[in-house]
Amino acid sequence: MKFSDRLKNLRNSNNMSREELASKVEVSYSTIAKYESGTREPDFSTLDKLSSFFDVDTDYLLGRTDTPKSSKEFDSLAEIKKIVDEYGIEDMFFHNIDDWKNLTPEDVEELRNHFEYITYKARKRNEKKK
Repeated sequence: MKFSDRLKNLRNSNNMSREELASKVEVSYSTIAKYESGTREPDFSTLDKLSSFFDVDTDYLLGRTDTPKSSKEFDSLAEIKKIVDEYGIEDMFFHNIDDWKNLTPEDVEELRNHFEYITYKARKRNEKKK
């Protein structure tokens, strides 16, 4: 299936007008119409916006796969790194990396909750000192 067909199908399955979609991805109505007629293709930025908006992979939009979302395995280390980066921790020593790799999504969410609680306690403690 071509990009033009995929886009039109996604828009219709979400009960959206061309105007609504154009507004969501910050392009004009005529641009969406040209995408759907196949007379124009999106630039990388717009393709990324469409992919994010419809929550599908770009390969799906481009017709390279019939699977809307790739089945990427959960990467606990990448998720933990996001948490560490979010909280501004510059160096975190992982004693046994294999143990961290085995965390489930639920375990990582619990780790996030602990970080939130610890930073909340620290913030409250600092407020009391002032």
